[in-house]
Amino acid sequence: MSVLMVTKDNFNEVKESEKRVLLDFFAAWCGPCRMLGPVIDQIAEENPEYLICKINVDEEPELAQAFGVTSIPSLFVMEKGEIIANSLGAKPKDQILKMLKG
Repeated sequence: MSVLMVTKDNFNEVKESEKRVLLDFFAAWCGPCRMLGPVIDQIAEENPEYLICKINVDEEPELAQAFGVTSIPSLFVMEKGEIIANSLGAKPKDQILKMLKG
């Protein structure tokens, strides 16, 4: 499964997902975000049981503000519309998977 690019227009679908959701808040100009990007893509391909999403903070400032994002990359795990975990900064794949699995 590929990564879903999230906007304010499709966020409700993400929020209502039956799957556990990973939200990656990023920006194209952010070095750590660019390093994390391929890891997020790999997690999406290898773990279809999760909904893996990216949100560009420059294009979706309202969503970034709603989540209180002040630093990027910021990762959030949601289940049934509720945030159950979050993390700041680039993380190794195994730590992101642990966060997703709870």
